[in-house]
Amino acid sequence: METEITAAEKKDLLERLLRGELPDDSGRFGPFGGCYAPETLIPALERLQQGIDRYLHDPAFLQEFHDELTQWVGRPTSLTIATGLGKCWGAQVYLKREDLAHTGAHKINNALGQALLARRLGAERVIAETGAGQHGVATAAACARAGVPCVIYMGAVDIERQAPNVQRMHQLGAEVVAVQSGDRTLRAAINEAFRDWVSDPDRSYYLLGSAVGPHPYPFLVRELQAVIGREARHQMLDIADGLPDVAVACVGGGSNAIGLFHGFLADESVALMGIEAGGRGPGLGDHSATLASGRPGVLHGCYSMLLHDDQGQVQETHSVSAGLDYPGVGPEHALLQAIGRVTYTTATDDEALAALRECCALEGILPALESAHALAGAKRWAQDHPGRRILIGLSGRGDKDMPTLENLPQDLPGSRSS
Repeated sequence: METEITAAEKKDLLERLLRGELPDDSGRFGPFGGCYAPETLIPALERLQQGIDRYLHDPAFLQEFHDELTQWVGRPTSLTIATGLGKCWGAQVYLKREDLAHTGAHKINNALGQALLARRLGAERVIAETGAGQHGVATAAACARAGVPCVIYMGAVDIERQAPNVQRMHQLGAEVVAVQSGDRTLRAAINEAFRDWVSDPDRSYYLLGSAVGPHPYPFLVRELQAVIGREARHQMLDIADGLPDVAVACVGGGSNAIGLFHGFLADESVALMGIEAGGRGPGLGDHSATLASGRPGVLHGCYSMLLHDDQGQVQETHSVSAGLDYPGVGPEHALLQAIGRVTYTTATDDEALAALRECCALEGILPALESAHALAGAKRWAQDHPGRRILIGLSGRGDKDMPTLENLPQDLPGSRSS
């Protein structure tokens, strides 16, 4: 990696992170993060920071957020003992069930918090982007709940492969804009959402869906998603009588993973593992494994790890999972890799599809294709660590992936005849 950090610096950065001192005032997680935004957006980002400072820890805001999470979202989500997978893998397997949250994924935690914040900031409209459609559905639902209209940008490729979620967004009152430019997936959707925001920063609030983007978004999204890890830690102590040996989550932009990991960062006995999309193979353009294969650079307003070529051009990516099909990653994940607190590895399309099929057959749970990557990585870890406790972030349910699964060639893992 081009950004070198000494052993002493790694220790210091982890201690600062645990003390709540990162990101710093400039939005940096060590060498990563920052705010690389057009001048026209700086006032909007400053207003957002002021709103965070004023409301995020305000008792009235926290009470409303908590009440909505419990009464509307359905938190806390369950911790399920996966007996079938555990018996098959030779491990103790626990699933943190974000698929049971309202709208079917972890995305609602962040969307709700930001929608409530946008209303307090006087926004007249909300702009959002989505890849797998889960953030789009969550934003549409949260904005309906908060009484703020929203426009959601989605790549044309993703609209085709995530049709059920597009229909849900329409039913929830959102305007969905198909993005035909660029790679027509999540990166292009973010680009178009930024263009919209630049054109109308005073009336609009950009509800960013993952722990990426210019400061203060990576911090804000992490704070809103940290409920996952807090709940999971309490539930493991209650149900399993101890902490997990490893906590595993899929990583695209990285919001569900950072939310899960933050509950265990201070626990040295708990290994943390993020699973990226290995796609079709190791070639540039065949996967979305940013941390495994990327280099530092700037994308969508922050300095982090990216997939780009020798000329610095950000490359198109591939994953069977729309939600992981992104060439960047949140800056806090880049830091956690650099200091060695989290290990990041990959699962291929075929491995994820096989894991999805196994979870369906053994647990009666249809996971999202994103979550299936975490299952595949966890199974691999279990083979090397028999009998250990494994906590897996099941980030969402797989209903949205039915068009993809139904259209698979009949000889592939996860297809109807496999």
